[in-house]
Amino acid sequence: MNSFLLNRSLPKSLILLADQVITTWAFIFSYFIIAHFEFSQMLRGHFFIHVGVYALINLSTFYAMRIHTGLIRYSSTQDVVRIFSGVFATSIIYSSLVCFLLDPVYHINSVNVYVVLLINFFISSSILVLLRIGAKNLFHYIKRNTTDKKVNVLIYGANGYSILVKQALETSGMGKYVIAGFVDENSNKVDKDIHQKRVYHINDIEKVIQRQKVDKLVVMSEDLRTDAKKETIERCVELGIKVVTVPPAEQWMSGQLRASQIQDLRIEDLLQRPPIVIENEQISADLCGKHVLITGAAGSIGSEIVRQALAYNPASVIIFDQAESPLHELQLEVEEQFPDANIIVSIGNIQNFNRMYTLFKEHTPDIVYHAAAYKHVPMMENNPSEAILTNVLGTKNLADLSMTFDVEKFVMISTDKAVNPTNIMGASKRIAEIYIQSLNNVGKEKLQRISADGKHLPQTKFITTRFGNVLGSNGSVIPRFRAQIERGVPITVTHPDITRYFMTIPEAVQLVLEAGTMGNGGEIFIFDMGEPVKIVDLAKKMIKLAGLTPGVDIDIVFTGLRPGEKLYEELLSEEETTIPTHHKKIKISKVRKYSYNQVVNDINELIALNKNNEDFHAVKKMKDIVPEFLSKNSKYEELDELKRTA
Repeated sequence: MNSFLLNRSLPKSLILLADQVITTWAFIFSYFIIAHFEFSQMLRGHFFIHVGVYALINLSTFYAMRIHTGLIRYSSTQDVVRIFSGVFATSIIYSSLVCFLLDPVYHINSVNVYVVLLINFFISSSILVLLRIGAKNLFHYIKRNTTDKKVNVLIYGANGYSILVKQALETSGMGKYVIAGFVDENSNKVDKDIHQKRVYHINDIEKVIQRQKVDKLVVMSEDLRTDAKKETIERCVELGIKVVTVPPAEQWMSGQLRASQIQDLRIEDLLQRPPIVIENEQISADLCGKHVLITGAAGSIGSEIVRQALAYNPASVIIFDQAESPLHELQLEVEEQFPDANIIVSIGNIQNFNRMYTLFKEHTPDIVYHAAAYKHVPMMENNPSEAILTNVLGTKNLADLSMTFDVEKFVMISTDKAVNPTNIMGASKRIAEIYIQSLNNVGKEKLQRISADGKHLPQTKFITTRFGNVLGSNGSVIPRFRAQIERGVPITVTHPDITRYFMTIPEAVQLVLEAGTMGNGGEIFIFDMGEPVKIVDLAKKMIKLAGLTPGVDIDIVFTGLRPGEKLYEELLSEEETTIPTHHKKIKISKVRKYSYNQVVNDINELIALNKNNEDFHAVKKMKDIVPEFLSKNSKYEELDELKRTA
């Protein structure tokens, strides 16, 4: 029976009928009050005419204002206002009709109808509102007593948004959520009641959790970066309390919080840092009205560059990648989000010089963001020829064409693995860095020979941005750990001491755009990555965020370092120092300069060796170009041994 009541709603016609019965009865009762309940005298008058006219007007008004169409169980202050407005509108129309038609034309007299309407207004509107409140409370009472499993929740914060969350959870959770109270760091709010729920201090959260048997902590997803909030969340995670997030109230459909919007806290949320302040005006000046080419556009970083660049109204954005399906999905996304933008989708391989030449000639980009690269360390360790072709030759193709077609700026996305590389991938990216840096040191005569027509001096600024891992990128540890937890299999970590730097994708791209605006050419910009994170701690925290216990529900298994992998990543080599910039999160690395002629000869020789499919010879050449390249956990370590003994 209770389930039937919960899943059924009253017909609109029945609600309309009930409203009319109540308002008509209230009018009659008010009429009786003014007539001092002298029934015989009233019945000899025009009582029935007045009642009939009022009922007809009231029915028309309520129907026109659609007061009967709302679900009573979700009645809100807006519904109350509509009821008062409906009764008031009926009173105004009825009194006008009495004043201008019934009394002067038809001489239908009555008691003081204006006093009747005043009394009726308070009686009928009060009963209508009380009826809806009673029905709403009855519905929620049935919900609370028919839900098998209750979830006791604490809400972080004690402000207007927190109250909205409380109300939404109580009305939208089908009786599932029981609000245990609020937690806040503001001592002025502590030990006070808000909506009959106590506000506790965050320092007492452990006692509150035990006393109230709390299952979950609810936080607003719009800002998880404050130290106090992070500390509270961390303590709840350690205590085995699940943390869930809800979006800002303006994102709720029709003011109602959907169950799908209540989401488990993700590890990415805990690793967020305070928002980055960037020079939007300067970036806009650089990108607005320009033709922008983004390589590797279908990847994690490339696609975010596309999204952020489109916000600055460029003349066109050329999105280029060799991955067909992801590129197609990106095209659909950005065309929907930016319907007025000029988006050019192009597919191909940056290794193919002729393909890239055609692209540059056809679209003549002003700015190039080069994010296309092979990045997976073990895979490149086993396929060095492809790392060389894409990360070295592909970058060289793009850089040369950028000079040929007078591109204003060429911004390359590099990696911290290029610093003191221990693997093929990092070494290939370091060689790419060296090459584009050397282009800034080329003499004017050489520049003129590179130019397509030999009549002008290209002024391309080559800029490198270097940062660590990005949260949630394709193939990164976090999506892999999450998938392992969902399958209930052990989490695999390569080494108990392995650490990595992490940055969110939007944060990294913001800094890329900022660095691109401040670069004058030849710089390697280093981003502030914060503190390194121990991967095993990351795994444990993700298990706890899922409401599980490490070593009990989910094991952590150490598999050993993979080929080319090192324990600690670095953003600078021992020989490098940094220069601060106006942005506190961006520094410039001071690195040795390379002769363009020497670099070109070395790369040409490397590519020639690579064509012969002699991996050891090609890797040996990479080590000659990058002397600090020392292989780790790799078959190419013997090359380092031969070099030491030579």
